[in-house]
Amino acid sequence: MGRKHSSTGGRKGPARSRRQPGLEGTVHLFEGRAVVETPEGSFRVGLRSLGGAMDGDRAFVSLHRGPGGKRRARVEEVTERAVKSIVGEFAQLGPLGAVRPLDRRIRHDFFVLPDDDSAAHAGAADGDIVAAWILRYPTQEESGVVTIERRIGGQDAPELGIECVMARFGLAASLPAVAEAGAAELKLDVDAALADPLRRDIRDRFVFTIDPVDARDFDDAVSIERAEAGGWRLGVHIADVSHYVTWGSSVDLEARSRATSVYLADRVLPMLPEALSADLCSLRPDEDRLAMTVDMELDRNGRVRGCKLYPSAIRSRIRLDYGAADAILAGLDAETPHNRTTKTEHETDSVERAALERATAACDRARALGIDLRAVLQAADDLARARQRIRYARGAIDFETVEVHAVLDDQGVPVDIVDRHRTAATSLIEEAMLLANECVAEYLADRDIEAAYRVHEPPEPDHLVAAARVLFAAGSCTQDEADAIALGDPHAIERALERVHGTPEEAMANALLLRSMQRAVYRSRNEGHFALGAPAYCHFTSPIRRYPDLIVHRCLKLQLAEERLGKRAAAERRAILLGTGREAQDRMLPQLCRHASERERVADAAGHASQKVKVAQYYACRMGERFAATVSWIDEMGVFARLDDTAAEGLLRLRDLGDEWWDFDERTLTLTGEATGHTVRPGTRMIVEVARTDVLRGHLDLRLVTLRS
Repeated sequence: MGRKHSSTGGRKGPARSRRQPGLEGTVHLFEGRAVVETPEGSFRVGLRSLGGAMDGDRAFVSLHRGPGGKRRARVEEVTERAVKSIVGEFAQLGPLGAVRPLDRRIRHDFFVLPDDDSAAHAGAADGDIVAAWILRYPTQEESGVVTIERRIGGQDAPELGIECVMARFGLAASLPAVAEAGAAELKLDVDAALADPLRRDIRDRFVFTIDPVDARDFDDAVSIERAEAGGWRLGVHIADVSHYVTWGSSVDLEARSRATSVYLADRVLPMLPEALSADLCSLRPDEDRLAMTVDMELDRNGRVRGCKLYPSAIRSRIRLDYGAADAILAGLDAETPHNRTTKTEHETDSVERAALERATAACDRARALGIDLRAVLQAADDLARARQRIRYARGAIDFETVEVHAVLDDQGVPVDIVDRHRTAATSLIEEAMLLANECVAEYLADRDIEAAYRVHEPPEPDHLVAAARVLFAAGSCTQDEADAIALGDPHAIERALERVHGTPEEAMANALLLRSMQRAVYRSRNEGHFALGAPAYCHFTSPIRRYPDLIVHRCLKLQLAEERLGKRAAAERRAILLGTGREAQDRMLPQLCRHASERERVADAAGHASQKVKVAQYYACRMGERFAATVSWIDEMGVFARLDDTAAEGLLRLRDLGDEWWDFDERTLTLTGEATGHTVRPGTRMIVEVARTDVLRGHLDLRLVTLRS
């Protein structure tokens, strides 16, 4: 039970409508309530005022006064649909088929028309769970109509929750046959590629990859050596996807539509067909591959003194994973786990032992080539630390976010929850990729070339003022630091994050400041990157899984051809790289950038939702078990707490905090018990127990057992 303290209050009076046909927002549905986010703020929407809108839809709304004088919204017209498909229970009702959505927020059943044989084709029977595409949305006058895409199985299918996520975000399970066929026709011919005067053969260089242990597509590799003067020579080599995916081809059109690969808890929905992503374009060890290379000369302080960009032919010599690379950097001593998990000591030892074995095998292979692999990784680690110092000095902000991943068995059932965090191995790859992205962006921006730049605008002052107020109230910064944060000083923001590092307030401070930031987007013109402190930035290093990177590769190739081969040679390559006429890439760049930004948001949300499904599934068989936890956030929904053993986050609704009333101060994110005076704020320690789970929606509800001092 609780009530909210508002800093503005509300005027009580008769309900009066104020129609604003130009006020557009995004509708969000929750169980039993709905809100719409607009440029004027967030407003409640009565369930009878939704006008057929579904979760994530864009809609025009009008505002009116509701109970207590608070402004409420009414959906006048849906302008853009977010939900394209549903997952539900199928039933045959005479000549009609019916699908009842499993997502309880969708308050309408949908029908399959008599002349649609998709149910029979999919083998769907009464009671089966099916995925269906929406053909017509329900209105006050008409029912919704769907066609069956595929039969999923029974109510207990382990992948059911993920299928609901895919339906909710409109994600297709497979690539079209025409794209798969187009990829199957492509072949690797290194000798023919080397006939291009721009491409260099560097297959004799020691190149290696570092990726997650379960990775299948390797789109980036590095090479590094110490320079005589005390600096470094760093090479970043990225899969040359644009060599195979030509503008306007069937593969390109599908990649353009998807814009990004989507990484769900139990599967990957790739942007490119597997023939490319896991074969031709994947920088697998001991195989010749085509790449785009960025060679950088850096001084002893890590500053770039020279940069060369060119297409290349490479041969990766060693395939490392992060666990093995960390073991090598630690001197092949894997006593300390690299990930916090729920494993027993025996299981942790087994994981570390496996990483140590992979590390030893990699060192042996490198030694056979005359390479000291540990010295190579140490050079990369030293450079990464130097680059971090440079970025911090110029005002870069590093947010510490928690990435919770479910470990699944062969049937897709979660057997463990792992908290992945930054290590020396992940940092050395991250810094190398950041540097390559900056070098490419500066090259293009200096020449005023339109491409797909990664733009991060400074945060809105109002958001920073609110964040600074909460941080000061929590004791996470001084008044002077809070004033500097409110003014948008990136150094002050970074100092605040460093101050709370390793404390119970760390999650709150990172979440609060991250929420105050603008979201990074893609734009055709360079506008800088605030959080990185970079005057120019783009994504260049992952063209297998991000379409903007592919755009950048094409723009870079065309500019290199013009500078080194002349305008006539560049003109001959333009049609293949960018297309011609009104449908050319350069004519469509603003639209492509907007679409990529939107699809990135969808992919991030779907990936997060899929992990929540598996977390809920993991704790569904642990009802009533108790865990230590730390409050990570508080809002009107209740208290979000992160469990110590897995870092999974659950929600304590106000009714699960006990019998007393709780007053919520939204300015300081603090709950105060009316009877006891107990306070709950981000960083508060508590003992909780698992109260409820909803696997299909990815909900983990907790109940307070006791507060800890």
